[in-house]
Amino acid sequence: GDVIVGFPGEDDAAFQRTLDLMEEVKFDNLNTFAYSPRPNTEAANWENQVPDEVKSERLQIVQRLAAQHALERSERYVGHTVEILVEDRNPKNMEQVMGRTRQGRQVFFDGDINELRGEIVDVEILEARTWSLVGKMITA
Repeated sequence: GDVIVGFPGEDDAAFQRTLDLMEEVKFDNLNTFAYSPRPNTEAANWENQVPDEVKSERLQIVQRLAAQHALERSERYVGHTVEILVEDRNPKNMEQVMGRTRQGRQVFFDGDINELRGEIVDVEILEARTWSLVGKMITA
C-alpha cells in the first residue's frame, strides 16, 4: 500500500485515522510519502496546506509504525519452511541468492545462482528482518 501524509486539509483526526488503519491492517510493506505540491494541480493552490514540519513529523511516525508492522509480519515466518522462487544473487553477499515467498517477501540464503535461478526451493526461515527474511535451503 501507499500512505501520503500532509495532504492539504489533513488535520490531527484524519492523521489518526491513517494510524488506526495501519494498526488494523498491519501491512507487510508500505510506501510512505509526504505530500508535496505539484504544478497545475488544484490541491497545490488550496489554502489549508499542512506545514512542512508537521508533514515531516507525521512521515516519521508513519515510517516507524510501518517498520514495526513489517518486522512483526516477517517474524511469523521464523521456524517455518516455505517455497521460494529464486530470482537473483544477493548483491550484498555473493555467496547468497535472493528469492521471494508466494506472498512476495524477500528471502536470502546460501546458494549458487547459476544452479538455482528460476527454481522453486524449500527454505527454512531462520531470521526475520524488517523488510526481508534469512533462511537455509532444505536439500533432499
